[in-house]
Amino acid sequence: MADAGLALVRRPGPRLAEGLVAHIERRPVDLGLARRQHEAYVDALRAAGWAVRAVPEADDAPDAVFVEDTVVVCGETAVLTLPGAPERRGEVAGTEGVVRDLGLTVERITAPGTLDGGDVLQAGDTVYVGRGDRTNEEGICQLARLLGGRRVVPVDVRGALHLKSAMTALPDGSLIGVPDWLDTSALPALRVAPEPAGAHVVVLGPDHLLLAASAPRTAALLAADGFRVTVVDIGEFEALEGCVTCLSVLIPTRLS
Repeated sequence: MADAGLALVRRPGPRLAEGLVAHIERRPVDLGLARRQHEAYVDALRAAGWAVRAVPEADDAPDAVFVEDTVVVCGETAVLTLPGAPERRGEVAGTEGVVRDLGLTVERITAPGTLDGGDVLQAGDTVYVGRGDRTNEEGICQLARLLGGRRVVPVDVRGALHLKSAMTALPDGSLIGVPDWLDTSALPALRVAPEPAGAHVVVLGPDHLLLAASAPRTAALLAADGFRVTVVDIGEFEALEGCVTCLSVLIPTRLS
């Protein structure tokens, strides 16, 4: 199989169960099961042709497994974030070392701006950025400047932790998500996901999608549309408001 690109991942640390929870009730997290689920997630990336590179572990940071929040890679540029939750800001250093090793141009969000990578959705030539609990207006403005010619569209998020908790994009750039969690007036159109977890789609290839096992109706719908759908169980991460998008940063072959 041709190499699709490079996937950055970070292994769950020993304090995973202490991760932040904002919009759901906390429930116990089984660390052993979470690590097995993470291994299966990584295996699915490899099976789809993605080479995997581990970001250095951050055992003191419970949420560090959600590596997507630490960096936004767009073209040849890696923008290091300044997470909206101060407890998470130490997670960025390990990611910085990796993207510098890859030879990407490294930029960063600075205070008073805040930005979580989970709030940044690239869809064709447009970059949608969620404005909500973790990402503020200043962070969005900084990102727009750093991304140069890309069209940046702010989207207000309500009732969800990040934009990509509420909306993602299919390979053709069309959007799928939960309209009740977004200001849809900023969007050209939004396909309604049959269940909330169906809002979280990872594009593994031109016709290949990754979804959580908690979105069976969405998986069936997209399979009926002709997509190859891979399903993984990430239940222990969903207990911490995680989803399939936030467990990796995918960098296409031309950059890796």
